[in-house]
Amino acid sequence: MPIDRVALIQDLCRISLQAGAAIMVHYANGVTATKKDDNSPVTIADQDAERIILDGLARVAPGIPVVSEEQASEGNIPEIADCFFLVDPLDGTKEFLNKNGEFTVNIALIENRVPTAGVVYAPAKDRLFYASGPGAAFELTITPNAEGSLTSPHEPKAIAVRQPDDDGLIIVASRTHRDHKTEEYLNHYKVKEFLAAGSSLKFCLIAAGEADLYPRHGRTMEWDTAAGHAVLAAAGGSVKELDGKPLLYGKSERGLDNPFFVARGGA
Repeated sequence: MPIDRVALIQDLCRISLQAGAAIMVHYANGVTATKKDDNSPVTIADQDAERIILDGLARVAPGIPVVSEEQASEGNIPEIADCFFLVDPLDGTKEFLNKNGEFTVNIALIENRVPTAGVVYAPAKDRLFYASGPGAAFELTITPNAEGSLTSPHEPKAIAVRQPDDDGLIIVASRTHRDHKTEEYLNHYKVKEFLAAGSSLKFCLIAAGEADLYPRHGRTMEWDTAAGHAVLAAAGGSVKELDGKPLLYGKSERGLDNPFFVARGGA
């Protein structure tokens, strides 16, 4: 039976808000990180958010497998076929620990290797991005009310990529992973400004017309990119490998890691 992505995205937004609220409790109180086998940090905030998301997805979409970062790091990866979820419960754990606000909750629906719907919630910045297909990318400003629950006094705002200015591109790059290969790549472009951002916010800044290009010449996992990719694609942008092939998902033969890629807005 076909998936109603418009209805599903409302559930994914609600689940991401719940996970973000749990993360912000730990953000305020402080946490200690431990190291996973790949030497990346993990905290109780990652684990609590993942539990909330997995429980929520089991309720709203019980028949769809879920690949989630912390479960995957423990070797718990379900069989995936044409349709599955990719989840990063706290993308940008280093940003979370550094308290710069640039971390996100990522939930994406993958169909036939393509991210067709996704939510990226940046709880410390009150920005919620979501998309359910071409031309259906939105941003919503989220604020806590007096009772402590999350609401929005605003209507969702449709977002779309921009056409680059004649005087140069605005480049968005990782705050912690910018490298020499990225600098070499950018030498081929006229650049007028650099924005540093953590997590999947980089995709969303391009989707919202605030930047033009995000080249990534370092390792990422599919759960790092899928939700931001869904938002950017719905806003009219693209994410492609360096040879121009579309970035696809479900790459079990690679262990679900990504090749190098470039995310861009308008032509």
